Amino acid sequence: MAEPGSSGSPPAGAADADLYELLGVDKSASPDQIKKAYRKLALQHHPDKVAEELRAESEVKFKAVTQAYEILRDEEKRHLYDTHGMAAFDPSRGAPGGAEVDLNDILSQMFGMNMGGMPGRGGPRRRQRGEDEVKEYKVTLEDLYKGKTVKFGATKQLVCPTCKGTGGKEKAKPNQCERCKGAGIQEFYRQVGPGLIRQEQAVCDHCHGSGNYYKEKDRCKKCKGHRTVKEVKALEIYIPRGAMNNEKIVLEGEADQEPDQTPGDIIFVLEEEPHDVFTRIGNDLSADLNITLAEALAGFSRVVLKHLDGRGIHIDHPRGKVMQPGQVLKVAGEGMPLKRSDAKGDLYLIVKIEFPEDGWLKDETEYDILTKLLPPPEAPIATDEVDEVEYDDDADIQEMGAHQGDPRYAQEWEDDDEDESGQPQCATQ
Repeated sequence: MAEPGSSGSPPAGAADADLYELLGVDKSASPDQIKKAYRKLALQHHPDKVAEELRAESEVKFKAVTQAYEILRDEEKRHLYDTHGMAAFDPSRGAPGGAEVDLNDILSQMFGMNMGGMPGRGGPRRRQRGEDEVKEYKVTLEDLYKGKTVKFGATKQLVCPTCKGTGGKEKAKPNQCERCKGAGIQEFYRQVGPGLIRQEQAVCDHCHGSGNYYKEKDRCKKCKGHRTVKEVKALEIYIPRGAMNNEKIVLEGEADQEPDQTPGDIIFVLEEEPHDVFTRIGNDLSADLNITLAEALAGFSRVVLKHLDGRGIHIDHPRGKVMQPGQVLKVAGEGMPLKRSDAKGDLYLIVKIEFPEDGWLKDETEYDILTKLLPPPEAPIATDEVDEVEYDDDADIQEMGAHQGDPRYAQEWEDDDEDESGQPQCATQ
């Protein structure tokens, strides 16, 4: 079925790990301790804050700690996790918090009977409800900040409106399917190991699970006897303000239809796209505050940032208060909106100072004036011996330790331990 955005497998979470260990807290940790641990790990593993080669690994860790926090921050979810583990949130495991148990399925598997009392081979086995369809939907941070309604056309499988899902023309009488003998399912045997054979069942591909079969002249002209048709249907999803990454938007009963069963839901899982300016953690936002060296020293009053809704954020920093690189300003109430509330999180601005380029001063007089204006250097360092060295002013700290294990350097050390004759030197003189 077509849907807005891209589809794919849901992101890996914390299902196979202990959530408390993921966050580095004890099981008795308070909500505040859990929140602090999450903030620290989220900043450490956020994909936008690491080198490109570490981004994929960091994204997995970030999503894992986020899932852990979303469960442990909620008292009800935390109680379910403490009692049942991650099975409480996995519908396939049938645990509390998962999918409802289908009594008809259990009886059919145990006794070959359906809830109508008909033997399993006397009529097709029906499921009460169709499967859900889970789709990923990529969404921008702007959409999550302002909210958004998305309308789209989706190609869906629908019960044929002409024959009402029978597969035959009006008043035409069906024949019992010869392949499944009217059961709607076919049994077959599959080898699962040396000397081990298992009996399995599948929907009959001849009658499409109905148990009945129409001759070609008696088939419905619209669905050609298949009982379902493909049609484009207009759908709409609403993304609320403040929605979170991995949050689910459910369209009830909009999954593909099958005759004789209630259709499942279409579930869109929101996937927040990285933003060029803002980083989000929970309901808080952070962004770089880029200022000049002059502004850091002498103050400023200007718009420093364009917010997600297009508003300009104005900062008035007085003279006499010097800003430092890496300093953080907190703007209360300018983060992400809280769902179903007028409140908002906070905005954190991280100071980044733009230094002037080489040669920005043109003559010695300007340098002298600047030197007199700025604080003097610390007192000279007193030493008995001084070496004037050359240096590289564009080095990479990541290269530190790169020579360790290099055989060329090991050879140099071996050569230093031998005299000119090639014999090892004596340690004592």
